[in-house]
Amino acid sequence: MLEIVYQDENYVAINKPSGLLVHRSFLDKRETQFAMQMLRDQLGQHVFPVHRLDRPTSGILLFALSSEAARDMNQVFIEGKIEKRYLALVRGFATEHVYLDRPLKEHLDKIADKFADQDKAPQEAQTEFNCLHQASLPIPFGKFPSIRYSLVECFPKTGRKHQIRRHLKHLAHPILGDVNHGDNKHNHFFYEHFGLQRLMLFATRLKFVHPYTKQEITIRANLGEEMLNICAQLGWPSSEQDYQ
Repeated sequence: MLEIVYQDENYVAINKPSGLLVHRSFLDKRETQFAMQMLRDQLGQHVFPVHRLDRPTSGILLFALSSEAARDMNQVFIEGKIEKRYLALVRGFATEHVYLDRPLKEHLDKIADKFADQDKAPQEAQTEFNCLHQASLPIPFGKFPSIRYSLVECFPKTGRKHQIRRHLKHLAHPILGDVNHGDNKHNHFFYEHFGLQRLMLFATRLKFVHPYTKQEITIRANLGEEMLNICAQLGWPSSEQDYQ
């Protein structure tokens, strides 16, 4: 059963678990569960995804309940009239505030993007970062006497593939559990020490003006007990209200 965090007559949002694909993909033919099909069965009606969320990322995933509602919400995303907020657990002590404007070259899949333009110019990409908490564990790691972590608030202003993950890697603060853009030695240590093997990126808030009611809508999703337990171990606040 998927956790529904928002629903009206036109839209529904879930708190997607890490590891769940949004919809069926020929790139992973072995997978049998997909958020779109699960939500369709749960509600007893068709649903239409209006944005994407990487498989390893958890958090708010918004669907429309009709193709017309999907089209109108897609326009909200296209026009950038939506605020997306993520929380990321990263390596190192992050800077208090960073606004990164760094174009990203589109990563193409050898199979899915076989006929795409291989020489496409980098696309503009901006992300705003705020460091919320820092922690240091007195455990030697490599040449360093301790291991450091930060909890970073992320506001992507554009919607490029893996944008937050790639921007944080550029800032030398890769997200823990990121196997494609992260630090595998730190990932291994994190799993051994905390027992959690997933991408530590959470889509926690979505804010927009409803296309039909014209009211401002704010949708929130909880981090979950596993992440809150890690926060407690790092000496940070450990209730959901502290991260809303």
